[in-house]
Amino acid sequence: MISKKMQKLVKNNSVIREMFEEGNRLKKIYGEENVFDFSLGNPNVPAPKEVAEQIKKIVEKEDAVSLHGYMSNSGYLDVREKISKSINQKFHTKFSSKNIIMTVGAASGLNIVLKSILDKDDEVIVFAPYFSEYNNYVGNYDGVVVPIKVEEDTFYPNLDKLKKAITSKTKAVLINTPNNPTGVIYPEELIKGIAKVLEEQEKELGIDIYLISDEPYRELVYDEIEVPYVTKYYHNTFVVYSYSKSLSLAGERIGYVVIPDEMKDSSIMIDAVTISNRIIGCVNAPSLMQKVVANCLDLKVDTTYYKKNRDKLYEIVTECGFTCVKPVGAFYLFMKTPIDDKEFCTLAKKYNLLFVPASSFGYPNYVRIAYCVSHETIVNSEKAFQELSKEIKNIVQK
Repeated sequence: MISKKMQKLVKNNSVIREMFEEGNRLKKIYGEENVFDFSLGNPNVPAPKEVAEQIKKIVEKEDAVSLHGYMSNSGYLDVREKISKSINQKFHTKFSSKNIIMTVGAASGLNIVLKSILDKDDEVIVFAPYFSEYNNYVGNYDGVVVPIKVEEDTFYPNLDKLKKAITSKTKAVLINTPNNPTGVIYPEELIKGIAKVLEEQEKELGIDIYLISDEPYRELVYDEIEVPYVTKYYHNTFVVYSYSKSLSLAGERIGYVVIPDEMKDSSIMIDAVTISNRIIGCVNAPSLMQKVVANCLDLKVDTTYYKKNRDKLYEIVTECGFTCVKPVGAFYLFMKTPIDDKEFCTLAKKYNLLFVPASSFGYPNYVRIAYCVSHETIVNSEKAFQELSKEIKNIVQK
């Protein structure tokens, strides 16, 4: 018999993955071109051609034994040095190789950070709606997720609610900007406000509170909006980064964690997170992909493609009478549902429209629509949205 903890996880399997599998089923029945699957945040813009060129170059020129062998659990020294210099140049920080730990994507990065800081029943504050896997990541180390609902007109956190939610058991606040699922970006003043609350509560309660910034969508930004670099505003900050979206390398599982010198007992924390990288079973980040991304630090995918998709999808849903905040980052549109979000998703399947109900993100009566799909899929879905809108209006009017 599987463990009690896994029994719960199996019973409550990811809604996102369930919708993705439902999409595969419907495509076999109706044909791929007739199913409008907006469920999974899987990048569909190809990686820059230089990525493939670097893979070939590295495999052909480097010694195979050393390339595919073990290295420090924190990653190759030269790779971490290149990444730290790149961050410093972009954001005017002062990192070195010691501040960077290479990880198996952002998910692994979050796990090794949480393993390093959480004791049983420690609390991690998240802002709902939030990426549903946070529940599992925190639960892996017997922590407790404390959700705070954001303001519905902006999807920004309310600082008064944050202050009230902090207790002597609070160990971390986990933020995600650009945000999955809303597509909003936290402005500098809001980051400063969060930092101020945490500083005040650290002093008042005599505890250490960590700010964990989950940043896989940092480069997916539209309308010339800037994403603040959070370590500049708060001392106890972790930055967790992934190349999954910025270089369309989701399946390659490569990223890193930043631990700044300003963090309290930073050298001890660096050691703890490095050891966590080993003992959770990752051992080290993939060797080949470390080398590849180190030579692609000035590259990113063409975000004009996602922007084009965003603009067309926003036009369709608003003209159909649905309500949403226009996203400025990531590749999701967060749309309000006039009826229960799960019922809405069930109804949408009649028209081969697949969304993720936002109750799985801790924010009911919305759906997440991932627009990292072909532009033709969005254009061709318009009639289905119109038919869905008509049926919803009839239901609401009864």
